[in-house]
Amino acid sequence: MKDLRILFMGTPDFAVATLERLVECDHTIVGVITAPDRPAGRGRKLQQSAVKTYALKKGLPVLQPTNLKNEDFLTALAELRANLQIVVAFRMLPKVVWNMPEYGTFNLHASLLPNYRGAAPINWVLINGEKETGVTTFFIDDKIDTGEIILQERTPIAEHDTAGTLHDRLMVMGSNLVAQTVRQIADGTVTTVRQTDTEGLKTAYKIHKETCAINWSKSIDAIYDHIRGLSPYPAAWSTLTTGDTQLSVKIYAVTKERETHQHVIGTVVFDKKELKVAVKGGFISILEMQLPGKRRMKTSDILNGLKLEKKAFLS
Repeated sequence: MKDLRILFMGTPDFAVATLERLVECDHTIVGVITAPDRPAGRGRKLQQSAVKTYALKKGLPVLQPTNLKNEDFLTALAELRANLQIVVAFRMLPKVVWNMPEYGTFNLHASLLPNYRGAAPINWVLINGEKETGVTTFFIDDKIDTGEIILQERTPIAEHDTAGTLHDRLMVMGSNLVAQTVRQIADGTVTTVRQTDTEGLKTAYKIHKETCAINWSKSIDAIYDHIRGLSPYPAAWSTLTTGDTQLSVKIYAVTKERETHQHVIGTVVFDKKELKVAVKGGFISILEMQLPGKRRMKTSDILNGLKLEKKAFLS
């Protein structure tokens, strides 16, 4: 049994679950690397990462480098004498960092590699209408998400799953998979499989504002998957035109209704409680949305105060 000294790297809530699991398993955590505090909110006050908040609560040493190649940081890293590094939702590491520990550096990725390498795998599996996804641990190399696979676990994607529900499920699955991976490294039983780049691999590149715009001319299923794949964050959006007014609205929850109709694509059909958008093959019924400067609300509540013209449309 190897005596592991673990250095953990991560930033958001997704990473906290894994760090918490490692602490619960009584592993020796010699340090935590996370992003620098950043201004957030209307007051632009400095806000620490979710990982930092948890690490400080547990009394773990925290480093927040802005430059991972900085000599002072590399010296501080070496002084921690970690022999295993674990990365969850952090950033790309230079070789001088990932190559430092004796037993290597492994990463947790929220997809079934080699598919969906990149920054936003949870969003893209839903946007693309996949029926299955999972989590993967792999040893880091000098490219993005291409290292040798250690372990994987699969989960089906339900019709009602959103980026939020899938995030939470994969977060728990991932923490368990990391724990299994650490046990195998400690026992000396770890084996790996080299990733193969076959034709047709799907990627998970970073989500931009333009990515989130809804194209109402697509199929009813593609629109439904696009919206749930971006809910609750960063959220799909569209421009609502009613009379001379245009509003940029975020759309969070929808259902799809397959039905033959004669409406122009994008036409808004509404009454006092319901708002639907005409699309190919039916309607997208909007259940939750957000108007500019307002909070996320049920559409039925929004319709109480929003005056729509009969020829309103979304584009």
